[in-house]
Amino acid sequence: MSIVVENVSKHYGKQKALNEISFEVKPGEIVGFLGPNGAGKSTMMKIITAYIPATSGKVQVCGMDVSKEPMKIKRLMGYLPEQNPLYHEMYVKEFLLFIAGLHKLNNKKKRVSKIIKKVGLELEQHKKIQMLSKGYKQRVGLAQALLHDPDVLILDEPTSGLDPNQLKEIRALIKQIGAEKTVMLSTHIMQEVEAICDRVIIINRGNMVANDTVENLGSVLQSKDQIRVEFEQAMEKKDLESIHGVIGVKKVSPTVWTLQHDPKVEIRNQLFQLAVDNKTTVLTLQKETTKLEDIFKALTSSPVEEN
Repeated sequence: MSIVVENVSKHYGKQKALNEISFEVKPGEIVGFLGPNGAGKSTMMKIITAYIPATSGKVQVCGMDVSKEPMKIKRLMGYLPEQNPLYHEMYVKEFLLFIAGLHKLNNKKKRVSKIIKKVGLELEQHKKIQMLSKGYKQRVGLAQALLHDPDVLILDEPTSGLDPNQLKEIRALIKQIGAEKTVMLSTHIMQEVEAICDRVIIINRGNMVANDTVENLGSVLQSKDQIRVEFEQAMEKKDLESIHGVIGVKKVSPTVWTLQHDPKVEIRNQLFQLAVDNKTTVLTLQKETTKLEDIFKALTSSPVEEN
């Protein structure tokens, strides 16, 4: 395992930022680390990257104990924190050459040029960092995290401030990196996790509330199926509620309805027959699945019981 977290807790006085968190991340896996603001995500990432110590518990990265060999671990790891620390008065290429020197890399210029191309900074490399947009500053931060070719990459809000085109490019880059390295990323963008992550870990108020694939989490939470149906003409709610197996009916518009139903009951034929009885037709019929955003809300909207 690239990352092994065992019963990690972090206390700030009487406040519990993390409460006995345990999980593993395998080589070549991209894991989304999610939680509401203040849930403890950044704290956990700082512990994994050896920037702050845990109050209790154990963290291993590439088989080494974080508390015992922090410098070795930092050499194997790339870290992009949420508050991206950059030297704004330096030029982009100058800054990356400086970072390459700190890592004591061979062929610094060649490596820097390769990373600049990889993250799309060719046109910006001769500009001062303070002149860059937030999105390009994020790219510089990602470049410094990748510069020394780490085995493990920890990214805290890596796409913050990017426009839609930049989002697509950076997501593709993270996906590409994940084929070779272990990637753990924190984000508030659910579509990002659905697009690139193999697995999701969700914490709430310092407690882990989920650790699984999006598909598995959805099947566990979804005790009833949901169908969205559009009729050619307006329908009455009471007629839809009368269908055998329907549990709930929600009106989207006079002609569009969302129906929750018992998964053991097939209701599509009944919908077509209802349309015939009402002298109308079904225009569209679509099964809706539980999205990550729904899962996140369900798992983090209620208070977590203290152990």
